[in-house]
Amino acid sequence: MDLGIMFFSSVQPAQGEGRYELLLDAARFADANGFCAIWVPERHFHPFGGLFPNPAVLGAALAMTTRRLQIRAGSLVSPLHDSLRIAEDWSMVDNLSGGRVAISFGSGWNIEDFVFFPERYGRRQAVMYEQIEEVRALWRGGRTRRLDSHGREVELRVFPEAVQRDLPVWVTSSGNERTFASAGEAGANVLTHLIGQDLDELAGKIRRYRAARAARGLDPATGTVTLMLHTFLGPDLESVRATVRGPFREYLRSALSLEQLALQAGGAISGGHSVQPHEIRERDLEDLLDLTFERYFRTASLMGTPESCQRLLWRLEEIGVDEVACLIDFLDDATAIRRALPLLAELRAACAAERLASATAAQVDLFLADLEA
Repeated sequence: MDLGIMFFSSVQPAQGEGRYELLLDAARFADANGFCAIWVPERHFHPFGGLFPNPAVLGAALAMTTRRLQIRAGSLVSPLHDSLRIAEDWSMVDNLSGGRVAISFGSGWNIEDFVFFPERYGRRQAVMYEQIEEVRALWRGGRTRRLDSHGREVELRVFPEAVQRDLPVWVTSSGNERTFASAGEAGANVLTHLIGQDLDELAGKIRRYRAARAARGLDPATGTVTLMLHTFLGPDLESVRATVRGPFREYLRSALSLEQLALQAGGAISGGHSVQPHEIRERDLEDLLDLTFERYFRTASLMGTPESCQRLLWRLEEIGVDEVACLIDFLDDATAIRRALPLLAELRAACAAERLASATAAQVDLFLADLEA
């Protein structure tokens, strides 16, 4: 089980430091302590995720700050962009980083984001898969045809050439089983979360993903399933609960606010679900936040001690999850987040040691089998 870190905060007032200092400090820490990747999202026009309107710009900063981490967009809402520009921007970051970028493509859901390309909203998922193939081709040095200002067709290719021959690609799924299958058919990895799905449901979707890869003629075991989990570690469960409960509830409140705005604008909510907009009474909202916090704290997050969280990681490995993207900035206390990072490194090291022990045991078994043969 590999661990990476993810950022997706709701905008908080800068408290004595720049808004991006925590991200850069955490990236340096993760880079020095063996984490596999850092994920930065794309969000527009709302405080929830509002620090992250352009993952390529942050990716360039991270390329200059780190030496080993893979720098991943998670997610890039590709229908809001021209494929040529996606390939240009990320090829440049690939060069700045020495070949360390990856992109998780998302189709988007908030109708107000689509002011960039309003005509794409209705077929946004189809557009996303078309763009994945176009960006992959451009990444390898391929050419595409477009019309210039005089209506003439011109042939274009992207510079600078990328360092990596092939762009590592994920597809972001909010839990739709069809998206897991289509990601497998596209030969992409999967980035998902536990909003609206439990571990048993996720296990079934991972099986569907592996089967879709196999049907495409791809090795089903080579696709990477990455699960985002809200993460904060401490010395004991009660101190962690006391630290995270209030900030996590407010984080959820900000997310729900964005969902309500999307519905009022006549669009879908995250996951592409279409529901009727409705007002939530204040008392009902508070109850909902309480229930949601309890669910996450007990079964759907890495909020706890290294020991308690390792048990969840074992379960995730059993159902086919390959990586966890540890979302660390839902907390509104940068000092507390920094202090918790060594415990997260301890958890990552324990996972790495377990993986090494398993590999060594398998090698011994293979050696003994060879002797018996």
